[in-house]
Amino acid sequence: MAIGCGILLRIEKYVVLYATMRMVMSAARGREYVLTLSCPDKPGIVYAVSSFLVQHSANILASQQYGEESPDDRFFMRVHFSVPPGGAGLAGLEHGFSWVAEAFHMTWQLHDQAARIRTLIMVSRLGHCLNDLLFRWKTGSLPVEVAGVVSNHADFAELAASYRIPFRHIPVTPPTKAAAESQLLEVIDDTGADLIVLARYMQILSGEVCKRVEGRMINIHHSFLPSFKGAKPYHQAHARGVKLVGATAHYVTPDLDEGPIIEQDVIRVNHTLSPERLAEAGRDVEAQVLARAVTWHAEHRVLLNGDRTVVFH
Repeated sequence: MAIGCGILLRIEKYVVLYATMRMVMSAARGREYVLTLSCPDKPGIVYAVSSFLVQHSANILASQQYGEESPDDRFFMRVHFSVPPGGAGLAGLEHGFSWVAEAFHMTWQLHDQAARIRTLIMVSRLGHCLNDLLFRWKTGSLPVEVAGVVSNHADFAELAASYRIPFRHIPVTPPTKAAAESQLLEVIDDTGADLIVLARYMQILSGEVCKRVEGRMINIHHSFLPSFKGAKPYHQAHARGVKLVGATAHYVTPDLDEGPIIEQDVIRVNHTLSPERLAEAGRDVEAQVLARAVTWHAEHRVLLNGDRTVVFH
């Protein structure tokens, strides 16, 4: 126990040191922002955005764009830039950019890079994704601010407490489902959560809840070739001799497990794996895929494109 505590203290020391170094480097080059936008594709968009940044003495740190050949011909862009010390703040930049956005009919957002998205994690009785997210957050590799953990079971109250994270137990039964969802919405509002992560939360949410959090709730589920639904999917997969198991992270919509996909991955398996080992392999890939999806959302790399996403890596 003493050895484990010593390791944790050293990890926290290095995390603080790393964060301090980043703050010093960031202060030297000014405040950083991320601009994301989509609009009908037409000549002059990149020029207009670049000209606006030049007018504010901004330095472009990274820029990515994508033009889709479709009936709508949509254009998508993400620009990471810095403004020198004493330059315009977020409100001033938003006000100044509004004329560019109006000229090109943009859907756009401007984010302060230093601000961390307040995130609420929801879980049931499978804790591998929750544990992975909390560890990544604690060690500084997950760029979010964890506002709390919500569960329909009390199993992970101690885990949340070990990270000094508020834990809310909201039991769900068929007769109490509506009341439980009302409590959940209250927690989301009270914590100011901008992102809700379903880290293997095994309850189907109502259409009302899905609509309230549209575009800011991410779910993870297994992906098999072929697909298996219902109870014990890994046992079903083992019985069919699957050679690939994987996971899909997507935004939640009222259509169950059919929201815009953010990230997917697969790993190869073979006949030597038992159903239990198959489930272990699946849990590993689920945790990795969910962590990538949350990170990309938090870094404003994911833009919605109807039922699809554009992800700028």
